[in-house]
Amino acid sequence: MFLALLQNNTAANQATLLALVVNTAVIGNYTKSTIPGVIFPDVPVSGILNNGTYNETAVNSPPYFDGGLASSNRGGSSGVGVNFLDDVSSSHLYQFFGTLLGCSEQGTMGFSSYEGHPSMYNVHKFMDLDPFEIGYFQVGLSAASFGVAEEDTTAVGMALTSLFDYRCAPPKAAVPAQGPQLQSICIADTCPISPNATCNSYGSAVEPGVANATLAMGQGNSSSTANASSVASIGTPTATAGLVSLTSSAAANKGGAGLPAVGAIMVFAFTL
Repeated sequence: MFLALLQNNTAANQATLLALVVNTAVIGNYTKSTIPGVIFPDVPVSGILNNGTYNETAVNSPPYFDGGLASSNRGGSSGVGVNFLDDVSSSHLYQFFGTLLGCSEQGTMGFSSYEGHPSMYNVHKFMDLDPFEIGYFQVGLSAASFGVAEEDTTAVGMALTSLFDYRCAPPKAAVPAQGPQLQSICIADTCPISPNATCNSYGSAVEPGVANATLAMGQGNSSSTANASSVASIGTPTATAGLVSLTSSAAANKGGAGLPAVGAIMVFAFTL
């Protein structure tokens, strides 16, 4: 794709590229370091930690991450409120996308293989996500903001859509070593139905309860409540030619609480 940004096709550089793309999809555009000979395209990315719109429909995704909604699967019969802003480890998320995108050096020193939860449905089952919330996680736009060619971003979008965006889809292997698993995370009634639907394999979609009314901002089922941990302040990321680091400054200019360790749709794979 765009390893020219980091010069050499190494495992560490591939991991860095995944970090740059995923972090941007999470928090939106941020200041990129100057790299000689590289001009980054002006592609706006909202970031799922900020309110925004997708296909002219308002999307309010922060409550899924700050503990506002009881939407996280901790192994019980219903969701719980979890503040993911307290966590500072996102390596599993980069590993997951590395596997999806077929990174050639993954599994060697510098870029470990993904060994997280195999079923994305199970880790998102209490979120009741609809097509607009799914589409708002704009990995393709994020990649385009770093100069990835349109044909490559289109391929990424198609791969993610076929795997996660169809309600009642039959089991698929997101990670080949883990075998076929239920992967649909668009499970609301408004999600497109899979042509090979196996709805009996999935539970009923239920609107998540409210864990913190202030943070939920009007979302969720107020008749169902849970506890959420306090929100932590985390710094903003800085992209460099060889790594992604955190600064201590708050991300006030992003309209959010900063970079969480976990980013949107795939991140809940690490909550069980």
